[in-house]
Parts: sequence; structure tokens; C-alpha cells
Amino acid sequence: MGNNIGSKRIVVGAHYGLSEWIAQRVTAVIMSVYTIGLLIAVLFTSDLGYEQWVHFFNFEVFSLPLGKILALMAMLSLCYHAWFGIRDIWMDYVKPTGVRLGLQVLTILWLVGSAGYAAQILWRV
Repeated sequence: MGNNIGSKRIVVGAHYGLSEWIAQRVTAVIMSVYTIGLLIAVLFTSDLGYEQWVHFFNFEVFSLPLGKILALMAMLSLCYHAWFGIRDIWMDYVKPTGVRLGLQVLTILWLVGSAGYAAQILWRV
């Protein structure tokens, strides 16, 4: 019987927990910063109409559509963040492998479709 305490313990598993935890925190920070920035912009806009919403997403810096890039980055962060959370729910609570795989595939399709639809909407504005 070996020593299972400290640095000599036998560790099993995929070892993906820390990197996914960090990725989920980074995506949460990106979404929080974007939401706070958008909230500040909305609070300091006197006449909030369609033109102002379009301007939020169409402002440019050095000929880069920064408003659209930031909005798309927030949307992709949301999808990536949601993937980790939903995937963990499927892995923890759905035991039949086939059902779990099917739910994961449907989740991926839904999130990729949502991100694509969001990008299409952003670049049409």
C-alpha cells in the first residue's frame, strides 16, 4: 500500500478542472466589464432611441468596428461560459452515456447557432 498523502499521492482523472475554472472566470470578467460599460453608456445617454443603440454597436476606433468586436467578444464569452456550466450539469446529473452525449451535442449546436446568429445581427446593424 502506497503513500496517498501529499505530493506522492496517485492522482487520476483528466486534469482539466483548473484550466476550465480559470476560463470560466475569464469569460465572467469579460461579460461583467462589457455589461458595466454598456450600462454606463446607457445611463449617460439622454435620448435613448434606435439611433443610440445602433451607435453603441457601430463606433469605430482606428477604422476598427470596436463596438461590434466588443459585443461579439461578450457573446462568444457568454457561449463559452455557458458551455462549461451546462456540460458540467450534463456530466454530473445525466448518467446514461448516450443521452448525455446527445444533450451535449444539442447544447453545442444551440450555442454555435446562437453565436452565429448574434454575429449576423451585429454585422447587419
